[in-house]
Amino acid sequence: MADYDYDLFTIGAGSGGVRASRMASSYGAKVAVAEEYRVGGTCVIRGCVPKKLFVYASHVHEDIEDARGFGWSVEGATFDWQTLIANKDKEIDRLNGIYIRNLEASNVEIIEDRAVIKDAHTIHLVNQNRDVTAKYILIATGATPNIHEVPGHEHAITSNEAFHLDALPKRIIVAGGGYISVEFAGIFNGLGVETTLLYRGEEILRGFDDDLRTMLHAEMEKKGIRIITGLVFDRIDKTDSGLAARLSDGSVLETDAVMFAIGRNPNTRGLGLENAGVELLKNGAIKVDAYSKTTADKIYAVGDVTNRANLTPVAIREGAAFAETVFNANPVAVDHACIPTAVFSTPEIGTVGLSEAAARTQFGRVDVYKSVFRALKHTLSGSEEKTMMKLVVHPETDRVLGVHMIGPASGEIVQAVGIALQMGATKAQFDATIAVHPTSAEELVTMKVPEPQPDAIAAE
Repeated sequence: MADYDYDLFTIGAGSGGVRASRMASSYGAKVAVAEEYRVGGTCVIRGCVPKKLFVYASHVHEDIEDARGFGWSVEGATFDWQTLIANKDKEIDRLNGIYIRNLEASNVEIIEDRAVIKDAHTIHLVNQNRDVTAKYILIATGATPNIHEVPGHEHAITSNEAFHLDALPKRIIVAGGGYISVEFAGIFNGLGVETTLLYRGEEILRGFDDDLRTMLHAEMEKKGIRIITGLVFDRIDKTDSGLAARLSDGSVLETDAVMFAIGRNPNTRGLGLENAGVELLKNGAIKVDAYSKTTADKIYAVGDVTNRANLTPVAIREGAAFAETVFNANPVAVDHACIPTAVFSTPEIGTVGLSEAAARTQFGRVDVYKSVFRALKHTLSGSEEKTMMKLVVHPETDRVLGVHMIGPASGEIVQAVGIALQMGATKAQFDATIAVHPTSAEELVTMKVPEPQPDAIAAE
């Protein structure tokens, strides 16, 4: 590999790019990574981590309300947005520093510049106005928020700007129905903002289990979030008092802020991919095979830029698999079939495996076990929030095909449950596991009677 400046040049220092670069270096490769913003990528700098910190902050007001039922009197509590922002920024700076130190400790060269591909082995560093060469190039540039370019869209923000608002708005409309939109709707509502969620589809969280979708919708409305489905923006106008959002049915909503959370676009523009013969899919994502190899022989791509499963742990796993495949002579293909995931909505969702609808499409008849209940904590707190646990089971093999839950700590629970599903656990094995009492998660191993089949319900 002596004919090149580097054995591996990674474009993008997010979770996937950092993991791939460090592992490749550990296998003896000379590695450089280019990052034009900050090391850490979307998750650390402007995504999962600061979002989760905001979620914690938004839950405090409910904790204070719950405290009264347990004999605590909490009076005079106030919230300061600037304090939250400052503390969040301090933590992000700390994590950014850790990522930098980890790369340096792994002998990975960090280049703070925009990198553009000139050909299959040449990268142009824009600000430094110089070229470098590499035997292998890895693209790990992630994705960027999508904007609905209606008249006045320039008055709106995305999740990027939401982390740096000078002041908390009194009213906000969050557009979208996926992870980011429902999470931020819960955040803003929890911090005292009059919140409206606007989604063009029939129900939020498309692709998730239907029971999760409808239950989250109901619980969000119980918490005071207004949810409008089936409509989109026609235009957004600046007014003396804020913004006026005209919807596709002609109605107008007065608000102080509009946030677009309507999906993310693979960050492939301006990378020079065409110069190396790297093909894109219709949505702008980089086309890759099972080993993350693009249509160019020595160029690979991992993470959200490939639009396979846009989750940080997936990008990390793909980055590790790339390093194993290319630099350790150990071909590894990532299995995207059974990915545990959490939505940090309010209340929280945890899910792994097939939804009920997807399971019925694939297998026909399935058994469904479901428990909806009021968590023990809320018997004293006074909250009417409900928790749900649901199992989808293949009746012929008894294998658990999907686990879906909504309620406190669902994300923590589903991480462990994901191991069981990855191992092919059966309903009998769930039943044979002794419950941890009293917990919400014990419902996963104590449900004995399946729900009536849809054909039986229809017959009634």
